[in-house]
Amino acid sequence: MNFTPLHFIGEQVEVYFEKHPAMAKKPHCPDGFTWREQDYSIDEVLNEWFDYDRKGRMAKNMTLVHTETAKRRGSWGVGEFYFRVRTSDGRIFDLYYDRAPKSVDDRKGAWFLDKELGEELD
Repeated sequence: MNFTPLHFIGEQVEVYFEKHPAMAKKPHCPDGFTWREQDYSIDEVLNEWFDYDRKGRMAKNMTLVHTETAKRRGSWGVGEFYFRVRTSDGRIFDLYYDRAPKSVDDRKGAWFLDKELGEELD
């Protein structure tokens, strides 16, 4: 399947799970999300991937050996988990969990709706 971006969203969303992830910082795909006060149920996970790359000044604060290990396993507060999903109304979205803490008092990451996509017909 090929997909074409329809529009960038880039907004934080609330997600819900029928069964919560065993590890909060390494979540599986949620069962749904709320965006702009509307609930979306996820019917299908089309793809999933992760990115543990350190960006900006964080990319320069480790030795090369530790950087290579962090790219494979992740390091505290660094990385994103991406999910391409189809909702119950047939829309396709890229959704991701950003592991970065918001503050010292709020060490959890946050979920974001990245973009909506359209399915290319061959």
